[in-house]
Amino acid sequence: MTIRTTPDVLVRDMTVDDCDAVARVRVRGWQAAYAGLMPQSHLDAMDIAEDAERRRGFFTEDNPVVNVVAERAGLGVIGWACYGPYRENGRRLARGELYAIYVLPEQIGTGAGRALMAQVLTRATADGFPDLALWVLKENAPARRFYERSGFRPDGAEEPFEVDGVLVPEVRYVRALGTP
Repeated sequence: MTIRTTPDVLVRDMTVDDCDAVARVRVRGWQAAYAGLMPQSHLDAMDIAEDAERRRGFFTEDNPVVNVVAERAGLGVIGWACYGPYRENGRRLARGELYAIYVLPEQIGTGAGRALMAQVLTRATADGFPDLALWVLKENAPARRFYERSGFRPDGAEEPFEVDGVLVPEVRYVRALGTP
């Protein structure tokens, strides 16, 4: 499925051929967004080639995850998002979960993230999810503002996320989905 959400941003289904570009978006996104929020040694050790190989592995599995990419003419893939069933204690629940949404750091504020979010919300609604949850680092104020502008609200759930032996607190956000 291909959707042109702004005159210069195209959001489409991710393919296995996008794995290298998505790994670049993800690694650079983590390194920019989480600097000062988690151990720098972990961020510095992130490897685009290793991440790309993991992404390719996901395409060989029977996987209910929906992956979409945002492209901008002349730049190629500039963003990535994925969602699927909410995971809790190894079980998949009826609600949906936004697992990830990242854009290249230099593309933040250009509409790429909003285009990805719009596509995810439309598709998750069409897939029949009653709501969509996500986990965000508690101290990641820019991401929390982005999610709040997209209609998500914290529901009070908090969990620590362990990174290299350091507990990093996350909060859960939820947004009800309407009919398509």
